[in-house]
Amino acid sequence: MRSPIQPYLRNVLDGIAERRDGALADYIPELAGVDPEPFGVAIAMLDGQTYAAGDADLPFTIQSVAKAFTYALAIRERGLDQVLEHIGIEPSGDAFNRISVDERGRPANPMINAGAIATFALVPGETAAEKFSAVLGFLSACAGRTLTVDESICASEWGAAYRNLGIANILRAGDALAAEPAVAVEGYIRQSSVLVTTRDLAVMGATLASGGVQPVTRERVIDEEIAGHVLSVMTTCGMYDAAGDWVSAVGIPAKSGVGGGIVGASPGRIGLAAFSPRLDRHGNSVRAVAACERLSRDLGLHLMRIPEVGHLAVREAITNTSVENDIGNAAYFRLQGTIDFVAAETVVRRMSSESVSERYVVVDLSEVVEAKAVALLMLSEVLGAFCSEGKYLYVIDPSGIYSADDIDAHGLAGRVQHVASWQEGERVARERTERGLEP
Repeated sequence: MRSPIQPYLRNVLDGIAERRDGALADYIPELAGVDPEPFGVAIAMLDGQTYAAGDADLPFTIQSVAKAFTYALAIRERGLDQVLEHIGIEPSGDAFNRISVDERGRPANPMINAGAIATFALVPGETAAEKFSAVLGFLSACAGRTLTVDESICASEWGAAYRNLGIANILRAGDALAAEPAVAVEGYIRQSSVLVTTRDLAVMGATLASGGVQPVTRERVIDEEIAGHVLSVMTTCGMYDAAGDWVSAVGIPAKSGVGGGIVGASPGRIGLAAFSPRLDRHGNSVRAVAACERLSRDLGLHLMRIPEVGHLAVREAITNTSVENDIGNAAYFRLQGTIDFVAAETVVRRMSSESVSERYVVVDLSEVVEAKAVALLMLSEVLGAFCSEGKYLYVIDPSGIYSADDIDAHGLAGRVQHVASWQEGERVARERTERGLEP
């Protein structure tokens, strides 16, 4: 059966493709001459599956999208405290190429040029080539393939680098730059000239969305804490002085570049990307912004649109005599999905409020995908309460979500029977009965 996702993405493109507003980034000679018409969109699932439409495999230069990833690399190599000594994390409210510094002389954040130059300077290495080698390796690891540089774009940007060199010299004079200005700017321009596709960016976004695990190679490139910090800064600063509009309309962490690309990362869900060269007055792709707005709305990705997860955690709660088996009449609770604190609170409240007259309680986790540590602790509390009332408990758990070790760690060993299926539960009940024990 053909997946409906591909036609959906094609439909997203078709609904936006007629837009011709915006202009190319003419301050970089090579970018001023690119074809303005390409348009691609892609999404990447956290298991590595990708879907794309349009010109999603057409290479273009990553430009400022690289800033988010180089920032992650700098934190991984230097530690957050050292990075924060050189770069702030507050929105600047200024255009990306303004010299925005805080009261300590630091660039306002790593997503504007001043902050990105300071970030590149923190990457390990003495020369621009050594530092860039580390950056290219990291970008490639996030993309899951070896990336290359567009040398003509790189030369064009270097030939027009007067403003960036001026920014670097001002930062160096204020002790906010950890390398010589020419080294920092040369490497920063080279990182901006790395070639990617829309599909690459979606996978890179999924790497951040998964907490730092590359979805295709399964390599952990950064830890979860770094990924969370980077996503936070992307949310508040990633779309330049249009960050407020972006958070309101799209509501996912993202980073744009004047090459026309936008990368987005919906935490714990998907990575997404869109590309088209014409830019709005903020330096963001007109079509790509519109595509991301559509994806966020249609797929329910907005961070501030509260998902209805809590009341769906308990799929069924049967506490009557309709459940009959070798265990005997039992209260039966079937849970589903991901059980975090909010969902666990609903589960515990539901289980606690039910009038359970049966002596046996069955908790079925067969359809639970994941249970957070706090959720397991809360579940243990309610199971322990059932035990203290003299009830006998079975946990059906084929995936080991709430393992026998967890049961033991929570002081419920010998009081809760951990089984892989309903049939195994009945077998255990029979065996215990034959041995003269309670089922």
